Amino acid sequence: MIVHSNLSPCSAVHRQVIEAGDYGIHTVKQGQVLRILDLEGNQAADTLFYSAADPSERYSAMDTVREQGNVYLTVNSILKTNENNNMLEIVADTCGRHDTLGGACATESNTVRYDLEKRCMHACRDSWMLAIQEREEFGLTKADITHNINFFMNVPITAEGGLTFADGISGAGKYVELKAMMDVIVLISNCPQLNNPCNGYNPTPIELLVWDQ
Repeated sequence: MIVHSNLSPCSAVHRQVIEAGDYGIHTVKQGQVLRILDLEGNQAADTLFYSAADPSERYSAMDTVREQGNVYLTVNSILKTNENNNMLEIVADTCGRHDTLGGACATESNTVRYDLEKRCMHACRDSWMLAIQEREEFGLTKADITHNINFFMNVPITAEGGLTFADGISGAGKYVELKAMMDVIVLISNCPQLNNPCNGYNPTPIELLVWDQ
């Protein structure tokens, strides 16, 4: 579902450009609105969410898919935690749908899917691990890297029930906005994947914006 926002970037209380292959981490307070902006188009943003009060409570793909009865996310989707609490609601979306099932790239999956020589290529899980090491104040550990959302990523489900990676459906300037229903830590890896079309084989920057409401 395509729904545009009336929020102006000029009034955002936080703005952060995340380069391709880098990470971003930020606390979004209850009631604030987070926008993830695809600056140049066809870029996947692998995203994890945690309760700021207790990071062991985190976004759950299983609970979210079960409660909404849909494997894709868009406007009116409620992101649920592993305790089945409401975490965030998508309130605006100019892309149309976002993936909950494709997971994140890792050195191991690069090796299995593509080639042994691809093992050393940077991956989203590397970015998350770096964030955990460099930003200890958020209290996250390796065990906290679980379900993620792939914003802007196109992962069609085949007739046999499998997953495929296809060209992105996003474009330059498209975005998704989420309203926090609790204090939330957002951890994003701006995907560096070069081996499938999720980034158009050319990873590009994204921007995070936050507004008070």
